[in-house]
Amino acid sequence: MITENASGAVVYRLVDDQIQYLLLKSATSDFWGFPKGHVEGDESDIATAVREIREETQLAVAINPEFHADLDYDMANGHHKHVVLYTALVPADSKITRQVEEISDFGWFDYPTARQTLSYDNLKGLLDQANTYLEGHHDA
Repeated sequence: MITENASGAVVYRLVDDQIQYLLLKSATSDFWGFPKGHVEGDESDIATAVREIREETQLAVAINPEFHADLDYDMANGHHKHVVLYTALVPADSKITRQVEEISDFGWFDYPTARQTLSYDNLKGLLDQANTYLEGHHDA
């Protein structure tokens, strides 16, 4: 079985001391998720996350390596996918320029709305983990 490796981050900002999560909508489906993409060559997971977030949103982020969550699932094409997600705090006034070929829409959401917006249960579980971590490390 072929394994595809991907990496990204739960990108968030603080507005009036409230956490808001960045979600992206795929340009090729109705899928809402986190910024992420395929690892290229011998690139590290953190380098992949930084590159993919920049490509998809034009945000330059600093990844917090203290939090990471792994996600494994089988795709419709028979491949296995392994995703590593970190957290990344961006300034509240960050401007996003979406990669139109891949991203049709984006939004900043509070935790309950982000959880409801995410397309898949495994991503909702990942958001739960990130939110629990961030609530306990509010200055992270």
